[in-house]
Amino acid sequence: MISVYNQEASGDILMLTFAPGNTKQKIETKKNVTRVSDSENGDLFAINIEGMGEKLGLQGQAGQVFLDDKQAAMVNDAIEAAGFSDKIEANPSKLVIGVVEEMEEHPDSDHLHVTKVDTGAAERLQIVSGSPNMTTGIKVVVAQPGSMMPSGEIIWPGALRGVPSAGMIVSGRELKLQGAPDKPGALVLPDDFGQVGDVFDFDKAKNLYVDGKIDTNY
Repeated sequence: MISVYNQEASGDILMLTFAPGNTKQKIETKKNVTRVSDSENGDLFAINIEGMGEKLGLQGQAGQVFLDDKQAAMVNDAIEAAGFSDKIEANPSKLVIGVVEEMEEHPDSDHLHVTKVDTGAAERLQIVSGSPNMTTGIKVVVAQPGSMMPSGEIIWPGALRGVPSAGMIVSGRELKLQGAPDKPGALVLPDDFGQVGDVFDFDKAKNLYVDGKIDTNY
């Protein structure tokens, strides 16, 4: 789930996105809650809730927000009061630290790699990457499915040239880090930057780059 709030741009509306709405949609509005789902199978795409900004303490924020357990409970109360049965959970950032454990060449590409990445979960993520500096053993930043990038792009599960890919190994440029080189290549984190599975710390990464290269003394 991706939560977005921007009162100046969209009004006092909390926007929750659960999946890409690429099929015919069913839109239902009850009280202050609008639910968007697949018209055929009922899969949930999105929920928009009006008038929650002050209650959730979101006023003044603009962009993606991360709801804690208390805020998620308040959202669930609003959804239930409107007559819907959907439930949400707290949603920490899905941009996390991972380690590339395995890598092989893509069977239908001369520049793509098929990797297996440890992000701290029991199951390794299979991610297709075109980063020219990809190799095993490196510590990277992983945009897991359901991540929103600083550009606003949402990362969903997909496939590249027929090979399933669950997320993206990202570059400093894609994270919009100051001083990051304007060229392809995964951000390779220093070993002491954080633990596998930790949420990527943008504040800690402010001084990662010096003259376009990683500074291990950040």
